[in-house]
Parts: sequence; structure tokens; C-alpha cells
Amino acid sequence: MNIRESELPGIGYKFEIITRNKDKLVIVIHDDGRREIYHFDAEDYDEVVSSVTLSDQEARQIAGIIGGMAYKPKALETIEFAFDDLIIEWFQVEPNAPAVNQKIGDLDIRSRFGVTVIAIKKKHSQKSHNPGPNTLIEAGDTLIMSGERQQIKEIISHLLSNKE
Repeated sequence: MNIRESELPGIGYKFEIITRNKDKLVIVIHDDGRREIYHFDAEDYDEVVSSVTLSDQEARQIAGIIGGMAYKPKALETIEFAFDDLIIEWFQVEPNAPAVNQKIGDLDIRSRFGVTVIAIKKKHSQKSHNPGPNTLIEAGDTLIMSGERQQIKEIISHLLSNKE
């Protein structure tokens, strides 16, 4: 993740963030405590897709939620307990990851990693349940996978993350 900070004299402070998935966010913290968050189009970093303005209290509450301080998902604990080490994980394929523009079958995911891709949510909301070996993996797709925790970590590290 790349973060650029800059002072906005008389206004506050600005943080420009480019995530590993190449999403661009700008957060402006005003001297009066307000926060503005801008999300930009992935294809055009000058085009704002959405924005939100938060009070200081709202921003602090959301920070706690995002940071995991407010809620730890109990469903995952139940699933892990019921199926021992088997988990279900969602992961968005990063740009330039080795799996980009590859077919599930050609990557031999199940044999190499012991992981099953149970669904794919394509970038533009199209969903594919129980995708077959000829399903193409594209940057920005979200793969829903099942396997053991270590196996999931390995496939994310080796195939779905940008190696740069």
C-alpha cells in the first residue's frame, strides 16, 4: 500500500492511498474534526466514484470497526470448530498476480494447493458458483475458496497476490 501525506493549510491534512489492488482513496481530515473519504475509479484516478463525510465521532467508530476492535466474526469460529481446520476465505485477485488471465484447471489449484474454488465474483458483479476448470481468473475477481488455513495462505501468496 502506498500512502502520500500532505498538509492543506487552513483546512487540515490529506492522505492519498493506493492499495495493493490499485484502488485509490483520498482521506481529508479537517481541522474541525470532519473527515471526507473519496473513492476513485480504478480506470481513471481523476474520477470520483463515491464520497462520504463523517464527523469526528463517526470516523473514530468506523476506524474501530475496520480495525476489528468492535466485532470478531463468530461464524468463522463456528465453521473452524465444526470442520476442524477447514475454512472459507474470500480474496480479491490483485493486478499482475500470477493467476491473472489463467484458467482454474490450467493452474491445477486443487492438486497443487488442496484448495477448492467454490465461487467467483467477477469485477462487474457477475457471479459464478462452482466454477469449472475453464473459468478464467481476472484481476479484481473475488475468489471464494475452501481449504485449510495454511493452504489458503499459500495459494494467496503464490497465485493471487502481486509479486512486485
